[in-house]
Amino acid sequence: MKRDIVKIDGERCTGCGECVKACSEGAIKMVGGKAVLADEACCDGLGACLPACPAGAISIEERDVGTVPAHTVPEGMVPMTSCPGSGPRRIVRDGGQPEGSLSHWPVQLRLVPENAPYLKGCDLLVAADCSAFACGDFHRKFIEGHVTVIGCPKLDPRESWEKLSRIVAANDIRSITAVRMDVPCCSGIANAALSAARLCGKDIEVKISTVRPDGKVME
Repeated sequence: MKRDIVKIDGERCTGCGECVKACSEGAIKMVGGKAVLADEACCDGLGACLPACPAGAISIEERDVGTVPAHTVPEGMVPMTSCPGSGPRRIVRDGGQPEGSLSHWPVQLRLVPENAPYLKGCDLLVAADCSAFACGDFHRKFIEGHVTVIGCPKLDPRESWEKLSRIVAANDIRSITAVRMDVPCCSGIANAALSAARLCGKDIEVKISTVRPDGKVME
């Protein structure tokens, strides 16, 4: 099967080991003083190791590789047939009950790589990180069909929201849906989405939804 996977340039690698620390899947190892992709099947292709490499020795490529091995899938879950970062998918339990609509990981804005392949040409959902807890139908109503990033305008540093503008500018985002809570501090989510659309200089549709603590949604 074809999916996105990490490629490491051995000549450019300086052997610092930072990519090994950044790889949560344990797919990258140090061999002979150089970083190597030791387990292709475990590479999720999300590129969290890219910004960690000071030498620019890591890139993402699409090629034929194996699926994620069954032992990495939590007990009771059906192994995925595609990489978490390769496109829309839905995780299901053995009984076939849908459990979620996330198409990628991570979702925290501070952790999402600005050049992640799943961002290209997507419909972007920018959500307050507490909104999903208030809206019981959040996956069906908002996440389906979107690439999701979450954050808190009150607790996250300003750099996170500046990063959002760079993501929108660099990835040909088609539309932005901003989901905020019905509290004053959460207006920053809407402002960040509108600012990102304006600063990119493109005509991007921005839709803003407000979730009340009782779960009701106001468009």
